[in-house]
Amino acid sequence: MAIDTQLFYLLNGLAGKSQFFDSIVVFLADDFRYVLAALFIIFIVFSQYSKFGKFQIIAVTTLSGGISYFGVTKLIRFLYHKPRPFLDHAVNQLLTNDNWSFPSGHATFFFAVATAIYLYNKKWGIFFFISAILMTTSRVIAGIHYPSDIIGGALIGAVIAYTVFYFARKIIAEKQTHQTS
Repeated sequence: MAIDTQLFYLLNGLAGKSQFFDSIVVFLADDFRYVLAALFIIFIVFSQYSKFGKFQIIAVTTLSGGISYFGVTKLIRFLYHKPRPFLDHAVNQLLTNDNWSFPSGHATFFFAVATAIYLYNKKWGIFFFISAILMTTSRVIAGIHYPSDIIGGALIGAVIAYTVFYFARKIIAEKQTHQTS
């Protein structure tokens, strides 16, 4: 049995033993995204950045998450059809989903967001990384993703966020150079 499947069974084996634990897993896997969206707004509103700095963080974060999910994830799923674990294996299924498994859209989006935030604010970025790990691990426990779906999505999201951040900084530096010339 592949290590990906072994890790899946190890994590998914935690489900179905406690209704309380399962409800936490379902919350983290499905509804926690709304809490993170609210926390992102709180981060922006109460941060000490200038209006331009806040706009830049919002733009880089939104663009990173959007490209990761709506661009790369959708393209990969269009070209590569990896079935969800519950379609190929007997699982403790807490959630369902009707699209392809790889890469995890939650992982691509929320790791892009976490990376973008981290590049501007390490403390909040670490919080968002921990949150993304909890959310995406819960999706494995819930039976709708393999660990490789999460790892692949996390890498895609992080690389895209770093790339967007790099180009945003480069564009801003070029504009500042032209303004001072």
